[in-house]
Amino acid sequence: MPHTIRPIATAHSPYKQKFGIARQPGLVPAAEVCIELNREFTADSVRGLADFDYVWISFIFHDAIEEGWAQMVRPPRLGGRRKMGIFATRSPHRPNHLGLSLLKLERIESGKTVKLYCSGADLLDGTPVIDIKPYIPFVEAKPDARAGFVSGKPDELHIIWADNTGAGLSAGERDLIGQSIAQDPRPAYQDIPERVYVMNVSDYEVKFQIQDNTAKIIAVGRAGQGLP
Repeated sequence: MPHTIRPIATAHSPYKQKFGIARQPGLVPAAEVCIELNREFTADSVRGLADFDYVWISFIFHDAIEEGWAQMVRPPRLGGRRKMGIFATRSPHRPNHLGLSLLKLERIESGKTVKLYCSGADLLDGTPVIDIKPYIPFVEAKPDARAGFVSGKPDELHIIWADNTGAGLSAGERDLIGQSIAQDPRPAYQDIPERVYVMNVSDYEVKFQIQDNTAKIIAVGRAGQGLP
């Protein structure tokens, strides 16, 4: 009989829009996500999970479903100019819009609902989670495996802050904003030094510009209150 897959949890993430989300998990260590299980899952459902350092999170690219999918896509790692088959990439525009992320499990809290706090997140706020599994290094770590066109960690942008910008932020908030922008959220083909980019992250709206290999953060304000 056919079985309907349904979400078991919801991800509460600092990333409120797709622009600015790290393209792979683990690239922004300061990005913490709370995965809140549905009320039917009690503490029994995660018994023993706290003994693992990392978890696999299976989820739905819910914000990309209406955009459909394509046989071939343009991976950012190839500058957005060369095409690869959809199954040779991790593009969200997949036939079933399923994603998989390996996240560091920081802690588990059990109250009215069970909450998993994970770092290095690359999930959009509100992402439906459909499964959680522990990461088992001796089975799943293959450091000598070929990686196709994905050769090593991408280069990061150098981050500078304009004078007095973000003065009221906590160290963690500065790390989250800086680490996220350092991944260069621009479309791979875009290089317009005078352009001002706007990114919503956590409770903030952030403006920045990119020239050469440096991103300058020029304004940070509370989301919804507007920026100069």
